[in-house]
Amino acid sequence: MPADGERSASALIDRQVWVFDLDNTLYPAECDLFAEIDQRMTDFVARFLRLPRDEARAVQKQYYAEHGTTLNGLMSMHGMQPDEFLDHVHEIDLSPLPRTPELAEAIGALPGRKFVYTNGSRGHARRVTDYMGLGDVFDGQFAIEDSHFKPKPDLSSYEAFNRLYGIDPRQAVFFEDLARNLAPAHTMGFATVLVQSGKDWSHEPASARPAGIGDDLPPHIDYVTRDLTGFLRAINA
Repeated sequence: MPADGERSASALIDRQVWVFDLDNTLYPAECDLFAEIDQRMTDFVARFLRLPRDEARAVQKQYYAEHGTTLNGLMSMHGMQPDEFLDHVHEIDLSPLPRTPELAEAIGALPGRKFVYTNGSRGHARRVTDYMGLGDVFDGQFAIEDSHFKPKPDLSSYEAFNRLYGIDPRQAVFFEDLARNLAPAHTMGFATVLVQSGKDWSHEPASARPAGIGDDLPPHIDYVTRDLTGFLRAINA
């Protein structure tokens, strides 16, 4: 795996499609924005399944680990309709997010097309990218509704994304904070970039934790970075 830095990143300059996960990838995990989403998920599960909050949280994390998202677990195991869940969990305060003109410039300077690909909702993707000043740099967004609620790392989700936008993975780069979500992308031919953080993720299921600094990296990771803006700038250097 190439080391993080200009030399490794510049090897990607011939790629023509750039695909970015949203949460904890386009914004730093240290913003802790997802913690609010996480707590609202617990609240929803407790109410929907009529469970005490501690039991609801255990179910929430079990479904996340086993089904890709808590939402998918609730739909698969309980026949839940998704709209109320998505509206509730994404009704959050965005003020912890940074404004990111440097990131917007770095993404805009990349050759070819750029996309957001998230397991979150369309509304959440729009709100976050608009708030951060990134709304105009992407050619499209692919949210959980667009995959018929099949989340990453379900292979059918990636296939739906590729069909919708006519993506040739061999010409594309995929940025993610979850190593497991990069495995299908790598198999398809995407170059994979794992975005790490120094945040403590020990409260998440081991198989589904975002990447931390010093973690062992699986072989489907081609590149790793702790500085997304710097990595993107190095591609065009």
